[in-house]
Amino acid sequence: MSVNKFMDKDLLLDTEEARTLFHKYAEDMPIIDYHCHIDPKEIAEDKNYETITDLWLAGDHYKWRLMRQCGFEERLITGKDNDRERFRAWAKTLQVAVGSPLYHWSHLELQRYFDCDLPICEKNADAIFDHCNQVLKSGKLSAKSIIKMSKVRVIGTTDDPCDDLAFHKEIQKDAGLGCKVIPTFRPDQLLLIGEESFVPYIRRLAKACDMRIFNIAGLKKALVSRMEFFNEMGCRSSDQSIAVFPFRRAEEDYEMERIFAKAMENGDMTTEERETFNTEIMLFLAENYARLGWVMQLHFGVARNTNTRMFEILGKDTGFDRIDSDAPIESLTRFLNELEFHKCLPKTVLYSLDPGMNTAIDVMSKCFAEEGVCGKVQHGAAWWFNDNLGGIRDHLRSLCEQGVIGTFIGMLTDSRCMLSYTRHEYFRRILCGYLGRLAADGLIWWDEEILGAMVRDICYYNAERFFGLA
Repeated sequence: MSVNKFMDKDLLLDTEEARTLFHKYAEDMPIIDYHCHIDPKEIAEDKNYETITDLWLAGDHYKWRLMRQCGFEERLITGKDNDRERFRAWAKTLQVAVGSPLYHWSHLELQRYFDCDLPICEKNADAIFDHCNQVLKSGKLSAKSIIKMSKVRVIGTTDDPCDDLAFHKEIQKDAGLGCKVIPTFRPDQLLLIGEESFVPYIRRLAKACDMRIFNIAGLKKALVSRMEFFNEMGCRSSDQSIAVFPFRRAEEDYEMERIFAKAMENGDMTTEERETFNTEIMLFLAENYARLGWVMQLHFGVARNTNTRMFEILGKDTGFDRIDSDAPIESLTRFLNELEFHKCLPKTVLYSLDPGMNTAIDVMSKCFAEEGVCGKVQHGAAWWFNDNLGGIRDHLRSLCEQGVIGTFIGMLTDSRCMLSYTRHEYFRRILCGYLGRLAADGLIWWDEEILGAMVRDICYYNAERFFGLA
């Protein structure tokens, strides 16, 4: 019989050292959520959620993947009708998805926000559904209330360069929120040259800048204009999702003009032309990030929309992406080196979906340093399919063995759900459990003051300094 109670206050804290680090140094720290996918409209309008199904299942492809694996009909997964039936399906899924981070996250969310410690399973589904909906009807869990309850100090949303940031402007008027909500520059669409969406996107960009874009000079002028606007709105970082990271420089100055003109005429693009355009544009963007003092975040190692039939039915970001093990470490290193050589490498955070790249990223990151900057090139938090118990521990182990864990900028939600701040608690418990075990085993010196300060840095202060948010 286990001596530990289910999901109790010492979850994942199996040594006295771990319990001290978490309860004394990590538990009450505020949150900097420097990368998420929360819709700023929900915050601006202080959205109230009608049901727990709406709050938990809407837009959450993490949950959708598990439900499909259990054989549920799509109407119960991405459908809009019969919230109770859909919630029952989710509860039935979770009772057999033990070991999943969603199992832990969902129970933490239930405890922290709804004061409910019932195990989530089919037989408790109706009781949990009714209890949570009563709490939601009270208005106690509006978007802004959740932010305040979670002690969130900064939220970095994910925003297209063409966005007018109108909701950010509304949020900034609320002096009582106690949280900065800042945009993040996400130029993914710009790298889709040669695809059907590219020309319409350039037209959208031109409209956002109130100008016409005929050539590369005009494109760069428009991008600078948008970056300056984002900077005025408090932006401190960019974020870029990269399926493949080529590094191919243009051989002649006119080559970029020729490629861009061809794309704007909807000409068929070669692989070499796509790679050349994307390389040169990313170098241009990175130089400007450095000029503005922004952090450059790069996400890679994902193959998207791998189920073509379901993509045609449901579209992107619906749970059909996977890990791409062909990670671009060589071309990525060349990209960073080019920027470093010209003294315009911004602070950078690297996220790989392939956990097999942990050691390579930690080793490579140490090749790019700057006097006075702690961890200029960071190995970002265990991402997506890796933000689970084993994945986070492996990530921390690699940081300890190949990097400097004390300069790590900590966790992020990377989520569309307002309740996902418990992921920070989950990470902090794993962090303190990991360090506490090393201390208990005599592998690191137990100095509570030193280790406690390091835990607080990783949980909050390192990110505050790294992103310039103080």
